[in-house]
Amino acid sequence: MKKVFSFLLLLMLTLGLLAGCGSDSAEPENETGAPDETTEQTEADESAFPLTVTDAVDNEITIDAKPERIVSLIPSNTEIAFALGLGEKIVGVTDNDNYPEEVKEKESVGGMELNVEKIIGLEPDLVLSHASGGNTFDTALQQIRDAGINVFVVDDAQDIESVYEAINQIAQVTGTQDKADDIIGQMKEEFAALSEKTEAISDEERKSVFFEVSPAPEIYTAGKNTFFQALLEVVNADNAAQEQDGWVQIDPEAIVELNPDVIITTYGHYSDDPVEQVTNRDGWGDMTAVANEQVYDVHSDLVSRPGPRLVEGAKEIAEVVYPELFEE
Repeated sequence: MKKVFSFLLLLMLTLGLLAGCGSDSAEPENETGAPDETTEQTEADESAFPLTVTDAVDNEITIDAKPERIVSLIPSNTEIAFALGLGEKIVGVTDNDNYPEEVKEKESVGGMELNVEKIIGLEPDLVLSHASGGNTFDTALQQIRDAGINVFVVDDAQDIESVYEAINQIAQVTGTQDKADDIIGQMKEEFAALSEKTEAISDEERKSVFFEVSPAPEIYTAGKNTFFQALLEVVNADNAAQEQDGWVQIDPEAIVELNPDVIITTYGHYSDDPVEQVTNRDGWGDMTAVANEQVYDVHSDLVSRPGPRLVEGAKEIAEVVYPELFEE
């Protein structure tokens, strides 16, 4: 149960070289003699500073120059930062960070509790926190601010549009807006392609899906105002628990009454054989999803972290809910 509790708490918190040839000019030039494109972009990014912004908790901060040393306090911020090309500037992450692979080489600054002394010792010029933490990190963050380090709290995104906003926020404070535009544009294209692929599903074929985000005896699910709901909308499926709001505990008997067409678990990375756990429960044998062997596990990181990999999560959901659409 300790693992389940830790996972749920985290779930609530919620997730280049310059090219050019030699020259006496102040600007490197490419083969055509024009200023190098990468150099121009770097200068454009740096021209945005000093920058004054207000974060998710209404703190106003002024960032004097493009950050060169960044500490990220939640996996979703880390994934976004790496996607923005900031991997080399990340000097600290949390115990919960696991993507991309390079995060394993970074200093850990704690998990549910932050090592403030270590964070300050890393001498970051920007710390990226997250509004999903509520008051969890308030004391630690204030100590970091008191040490003269900028802390920016990113909005708690719970739908796809607000994921784009979170990416934009991190891009703004790190001087990587052009890269953010590329990432968001690609995400929109892929979501649109997925929606187009599943729009052929008729009302009669449309399936209801129950997400089980922690196992028995304390089963939790995702209702409306969660990424799970948003991703189901993308793939033209219904959330069996859509009457619930947010992340909620639900009784097994209530799940049987919902009688979903598909059950998707998201805890296979820390619990053995979640599909077998679901299919072997007393009284669940006649449930449509169990009777038709429509119980699957997907990795929670793909469907719960507000970042670029949500597209991958949506694809995995679509492939198990409507496998016939993805047969080669």
